[in-house]
Amino acid sequence: MTETTTFTPSPDQPESSEPQTAAVLPFPLKTTTGPATPREGEVKPGEWEAELPDADDPEAEGLAEGTPVDPPREVYPPSVAEWMQERDKARIPVLPDWVKLPDQRKAVRKWAVRHYSAVVGYHAVRLPCIYTPKVLWYSPRGAWRWSAAIGRWVFDAEGKSLRLAAVAAEDAAEYLKLSRQRNDRVRLRGIVATIAGFVGLAAALTLFVMAPSWLLLLTVAALTTTLGVVGAPADRPLIDMAKVTFRKRKLSSDIVIRAHEAARLTSKDQSIAFPRPIGRDGDGWRVVVDLPYGRTFEDALNAHTRLASGMDIAPTQLFLDKDETSGRRVSYWIADRDPLAVPSGKSPLLGATRVDFWKPFPWGVDERGNPVMATMLWLSLLVGAVPRQGKTFSARTIALAAALDPYVRLYVFDGKASPDWRKFALVAHRIGFGIVPKNGIDPVAHLLTSLRELKADVEDRYHRLSELPLHICPEGKLTPEISRDRKLNMPLTLFVVDEVQEYLTHPEHGKEILSLMVYLARVAPAVGVSVMTATQKPDDKACPSELRDQHQARFALRVGAYQVSDTILGAGSYSEGLDASKLLKSHKGVGLLKGMSDDSGIVRTYLADGRDAERILTRAAALREAEGTLSGDAAGEAPAPETSATILDDVAAVLGKGEAKVWSETIVDRLADLRPETYGPWAELDAKPKAEALTAALKPFGIGTGQISRRIDGEQVNKRGIKRDDIAAAITQRNQNRDAG
Repeated sequence: MTETTTFTPSPDQPESSEPQTAAVLPFPLKTTTGPATPREGEVKPGEWEAELPDADDPEAEGLAEGTPVDPPREVYPPSVAEWMQERDKARIPVLPDWVKLPDQRKAVRKWAVRHYSAVVGYHAVRLPCIYTPKVLWYSPRGAWRWSAAIGRWVFDAEGKSLRLAAVAAEDAAEYLKLSRQRNDRVRLRGIVATIAGFVGLAAALTLFVMAPSWLLLLTVAALTTTLGVVGAPADRPLIDMAKVTFRKRKLSSDIVIRAHEAARLTSKDQSIAFPRPIGRDGDGWRVVVDLPYGRTFEDALNAHTRLASGMDIAPTQLFLDKDETSGRRVSYWIADRDPLAVPSGKSPLLGATRVDFWKPFPWGVDERGNPVMATMLWLSLLVGAVPRQGKTFSARTIALAAALDPYVRLYVFDGKASPDWRKFALVAHRIGFGIVPKNGIDPVAHLLTSLRELKADVEDRYHRLSELPLHICPEGKLTPEISRDRKLNMPLTLFVVDEVQEYLTHPEHGKEILSLMVYLARVAPAVGVSVMTATQKPDDKACPSELRDQHQARFALRVGAYQVSDTILGAGSYSEGLDASKLLKSHKGVGLLKGMSDDSGIVRTYLADGRDAERILTRAAALREAEGTLSGDAAGEAPAPETSATILDDVAAVLGKGEAKVWSETIVDRLADLRPETYGPWAELDAKPKAEALTAALKPFGIGTGQISRRIDGEQVNKRGIKRDDIAAAITQRNQNRDAG
């Protein structure tokens, strides 16, 4: 049945002679209880759907499916089994985690031993030299206070004010009444005091005559201590406090509520709720709260500093975890002390004989001391921090793990030539230090050669993986078996560049290095070549965003401002609560990790100092020698002949007959056609970097470039180029040197 109602037009609409009506259509809601796994189009148990008017109906013009508004009243539970499962989830464990889990029990035991041993030791040291003199000094005052209190009690001193008030009021009856009462009290109390005095004196004489000396001394010490405590001033207690009050005290619900009020997350009408009791959790407290309706985890995250202040702790002691079951439920972990200032300890790699780089390896611990495992498979990692915060040591730990896998090929370049990476010469396939040529080696040219070598290897891997038989490469991807097959020559590779800004800002080769690194960071991880770059200057000039954005994983140690933290971790990280600028100077080796796994969090990286690194690398070199995988620079093998060895002949080959002068970029395009595997990366560069690449390659032969003018479409165009005569002279000189040698 359809109801109709009369519709009155608005004043802005034209009047009609006929009244308009609006139809009220039925809008039934239904529930379904289908099978556990419904087919497409069916409604899952516990869900509901609304029957909308048919979209093909002419009367339903303009209607579109939307989200249902009002759910039915009886939609849950759809079954007894699901009802029981929900109840199981809400059940609180019989024993807390710190009782059931061995690591939690160990943490609580360590905390109890550390706490009470410190308290006992604190008071034991002060007992003979501080507490005993205090007791002896305050005991006469305590004896006087004790005897004076007894005298006031015997003579009814507490009633004196009332008697004086009666005298002042000239109330004789009241005064006589109070006087008689006082006389009775004094008589009774005097008798009690006299009897107690005789009994006490007799007990003292008996104890003095008959008791052993140890008991007599114990009694005197107890009496003296009691009198000393009574005689101690109120502002100077006899016993000092062994611990600062809050840091180890029991956290209460009142403190948590106060913190939320201070953070302005609650109101008079709405406060927080505690779905589970507050309890110990490792070296801290675990608190789970339900925020008021309308408040979210993000609100608590933004109020992190105010919450810490409300709890009277440092912000680095408060950690927030999101609860997936509710948007307003927040789990807090309040550490007893700043866990980020506690060193994570030596790297477990010191005790490892070898590492499987295909599997996660120990990199550090989180704020609660739980192990954090790292992996470099299929990703690139960017590490950034201000100087002397552990950036190099954090990155080096990953490289040390790679070194202990004899089937991992290592490329290591350090832009500042610090001693931190020197010992990697024992295992690295290619290695270079700084940007200044030394001992006949140009580290920048060596890096450039290595980058070109890697790019050619990556391109070759893509082709070969796609052509391998299915029984060897089922999904066209690199596998552990393929990477360890020396005949295939596709090992896992880690390319490390520390202080990358030194290479990227190089006046001659910076642009080509940037182009090649962007390519590798973007494309190479998919075929087992991972890139790890570290920098103390992550700005757009020193480390452009086109390179930073290619890194899937980011690790930010302490930085100067939240904008720099966002630059390293990626835009929007600050709004997610990730701000490396909040880390303190004492938090060395501590950083925020994002992108290596689904969760972002704090990592306190393990420490392997220079001596430890040398031990690990010596073991890694012996392991590679035993496996026969030592190669490249570590094995004394020079790079394969690259562009500079044949470029004179190649340039001469691409020069046209009768061409006296040719633009550099034209030469590069011809070289790419001649040897695409060697000169292809040059041809992909822009015009200016393309010409600069050729200039740098010809420079060792004394060949310079000059402006060459040509008329194109009626316009005079000037570009840098080379002369045929210079190439011919360089080839002649080279041949003469060979003959002389």
